[in-house]
Amino acid sequence: MNKVKDANNCAELNLLKIILWTYIILCFIIAGLNYGYAPKATQEASEFITWFWHFYENYVKTFFIIICSVLTVRIVRKSNSTSMRKRNLVGFIISALVIHIILPLILQNKELYFFAMPLPWTTTALQLLYENSNFYLSRYPVWGTAGITTALIFYIVMSIIVFVGTILFGRRFQCSTLCLFNGFVAEVFEPAIPLVGKKKKINEKSLKFFNILKWIFLIVSFLFTFYWVLFLFGVPIYNGTQVLGKIENYKYLSTELLMTMFFWIAFIGRGYCYYCPLGTVLGFLSKISGQKIITNNTTCIKCDKCNLSCPMTIDIKKNAVEKIAVNNLRCVGCGHCIDSCPTRNLSYSTKFLSKYNINLK
Repeated sequence: MNKVKDANNCAELNLLKIILWTYIILCFIIAGLNYGYAPKATQEASEFITWFWHFYENYVKTFFIIICSVLTVRIVRKSNSTSMRKRNLVGFIISALVIHIILPLILQNKELYFFAMPLPWTTTALQLLYENSNFYLSRYPVWGTAGITTALIFYIVMSIIVFVGTILFGRRFQCSTLCLFNGFVAEVFEPAIPLVGKKKKINEKSLKFFNILKWIFLIVSFLFTFYWVLFLFGVPIYNGTQVLGKIENYKYLSTELLMTMFFWIAFIGRGYCYYCPLGTVLGFLSKISGQKIITNNTTCIKCDKCNLSCPMTIDIKKNAVEKIAVNNLRCVGCGHCIDSCPTRNLSYSTKFLSKYNINLK
């Protein structure tokens, strides 16, 4: 019986890896076609590439999230509790269904996911307010004035939801429930990452590097944001809006999209989360929310499983031994440490959750 279970587990893990490889390869192909070939192609070829891109991003991606969430729970539950992980995966499934399928069908805009990440992650929404920006010029013929207005309203509503949700429920609300850039992959494909080699823990030297990178990306993102805000208010610091739009686009493709995929292949699923500018801002908001991992529900037996399961390299065991709550800025609230604890000593809470005597465990 155990051999059969092991074989099934191995088959499910291999399938998860195959799907992740497929997702990555298709991302490379579609990005190459969309950003490289489509602008030079015939109108018919360009329209097909756009259709295929939308179909992949919305329907195929959502299908992958649903199927791989089931596979991940089946793989992980053989050795751990999956209460927190199930909450994460349900959140990502709902998020994908709403942002990639339901709202695009209702609002007739297949690119709403562009606007699902608030400032300072991207200035796409701000660029859409300027009629001569690259992004506006490329989207207006497709969306028209009504489509652009709808996209901006969706962006404002989504930004409010993310920030209010973070104040109430901490960083896990976005980073471990809604994020359809890196957060969903880190959770949905977690058992399959890295695709090459074994799981690696980040050492102190790498942690310092990521900390520096975090501040660099945050500063750069805020500079882009401040530039567009000032420009839109009639205080142009530099008139090369199209040049800056391209620079930000190249930044996204190289240091964010490609690097994120590299982490999935050879490093760790949450690699990008260490320096995501939006994640950094939400980390500070999580302090206001009172986000913490409670460590005194029972007794810590020093098994170190919490530390081994943490994707953000937080020393949870040290706090648990001393019965001190964990409120690290890096914590994405995924709850892997909570699921892995054999004595059920850990739980997740915020000021809002505590008010109603709710601790997630």
